[in-house]
Amino acid sequence: MATPKPKSVKPKTFNLHWGSGIVEEEALISTDYHQPCIQLLKFTEGEAEGQYEIRFCFYNHRGRFQRSPMIIDEDSLGEMRAALNATPKLKRMLKRLVG
Repeated sequence: MATPKPKSVKPKTFNLHWGSGIVEEEALISTDYHQPCIQLLKFTEGEAEGQYEIRFCFYNHRGRFQRSPMIIDEDSLGEMRAALNATPKLKRMLKRLVG
């Protein structure tokens, strides 16, 4: 009997005025109101090609991206820190921001 192939996960993409690319890493948690998210954006096209940027955003509970600033309450910071442990590049960039 053949072993089934694992499903490949299609990377999330983004398109901004200065370039487009993929979400290389993402720390996402779920709260009562929404899903706060910190993303490492890798530009693959446009004038920002080859660069990385950090996006603070959120999704609704149906998984739809919301075009508003990310808001996270103090009680959720520990959960977001735990989610960041799975994103080594993003975590390194954020350490440079605060430290």
